Amino acid sequence: MLDFQTIVMFVGASTLLALAPGPDILFVLTQSMTKGSRSGIVIALGLCSGLVFHTTAVALGVAVIFQTSILAFSILKFVGAAYLLYLALMAFKDASKSKLESDKSLLSLKALYKRGIFMNITNPKVSIFFLAFLPQFTNSEVGNVTGQIFMLGALFMLCSFVVFTLVSLLAGRVGNWFSKTKNGEKILNRIAGTVFAALAIKLALSSR
Repeated sequence: MLDFQTIVMFVGASTLLALAPGPDILFVLTQSMTKGSRSGIVIALGLCSGLVFHTTAVALGVAVIFQTSILAFSILKFVGAAYLLYLALMAFKDASKSKLESDKSLLSLKALYKRGIFMNITNPKVSIFFLAFLPQFTNSEVGNVTGQIFMLGALFMLCSFVVFTLVSLLAGRVGNWFSKTKNGEKILNRIAGTVFAALAIKLALSSR
């Protein structure tokens, strides 16, 4: 079992990391602005659910594969980059639609949740980050290290979800106001498409 001081330190560090500009928080921000707060919160839930994959990978030692195998790392990152490019194309496509057409093409909450999960698990850098970050807060003298890894992963998911939810609520309000302006919705979709394309390029060019 982790001691109270370690938990406090870990929660503080996790919250700051969740607030740092990165693919996940930008994904939540853009989706909340274009699709609303509820959609952003569902995507945030999907992103945080995807962290189960990375936590398990660290706990079972699988994350080492992404750190040592260029092939495994490259395959996963290019799948993720391709998916981000797909989202960019969809956003630009939505920008060219009328408001009625856009309303008809809204994704279900289930689809948005799956989008968040897929977005998260196809970024191998998260596994490598967890591999370096989580073990720093474990202590073999106080209990099973694997159990501590899962507990830390759960705490990180909780911190991230709280941060992402607050971002979703704020971005959703901004997006709702902006979409009421002339061509506001089209501009938001173009911004989202540009962000997705930039994230795809960054992921494709990333190294371990």
